[in-house]
Order: sequence, then structure tokens, then C-alpha cells
Amino acid sequence: MEPRLDVFTNPILGKVVKHLIAASKPTTESSLPLAVQELVRLRASQINGCGPCVDMHFKEAVHAGEDPARLNMVAVWREATVFTDAERAALELAEEGTRLADAAGGVSDEAWANAAKYYDEEQLAALVCVIAIINAFNRANVMIRQPGGTYEVGMYGH
Repeated sequence: MEPRLDVFTNPILGKVVKHLIAASKPTTESSLPLAVQELVRLRASQINGCGPCVDMHFKEAVHAGEDPARLNMVAVWREATVFTDAERAALELAEEGTRLADAAGGVSDEAWANAAKYYDEEQLAALVCVIAIINAFNRANVMIRQPGGTYEVGMYGH
């Protein structure tokens, strides 16, 4: 599969990607656990069918010490016993925040309250930003048909 546009040579895409990466920096510096961030990125990317993001976030999570068996269960987290209640709350928020068009009113009060039981205001803000930014990356990659499978850990400098 050939991408419709080249992210690395297209001046508009290149600038936007750099800004999205820069926008992600505060989340990586937040107190929201990196493992939770990667679980959320992986789940949103699975929902959106973004091959390069699934590839990237699986590999980054493994590199950071995450168990590949747990990552394999992200797509079926509701039925899996390998996630903490806090991780499950973050995954629920990620799903509802990714599938906004599927639910009248967007993210439910129940999903928000569940996440707020485990995460403080800073962490909730980081979760919102992680979900929003990964969805932006997913949508761009899917639209331009960016292929997945060739990512190497750290290749984009983060």
C-alpha cells in the first residue's frame, strides 16, 4: 500500500505532525502513568483502524516494559482480567472519546465519573489530551493510507 501523501515531504503535513508531537509533550511529562497513556493510544488506534499507530504504540509500550500478553488483550479489555480498575476506566474513556458519533451526548457521565475515581484533575486533563491527539494522528494516517508495520522504537524522536 502506498500512502496518498508523504508525511515527511509534504510541508503542511510535516508542520502539523510536528505541532501534534509538541502538543503531546505535556502529557508525557504529566503524572498520568506512561503505561496508561500507551494502552489508551493503542485502543483508540485499534478502533480507528490506524495501522501505523497500532504498530508504533505496541512497540513503544513493549520497549517501556509493558507485557505483550496484556497488550494483546487491549482490544477485548472488558473481558480481560489483566487490567487494573484504573486502566479499565481509562480504556472506557478512550473508547467513548474515540466513538463520539456513536453515542448521543458524547462521553457519558458514568465513564467520566469512573475515570475520576482513579485519576486526579491533572491526570484527567492528560487523558483527554492523549485521546484527542491520538485520534488526530489516527484520522490523518487513515485518510492518507499510511501503512503500518515498519515502525522502529524511537524513530520519531519520542
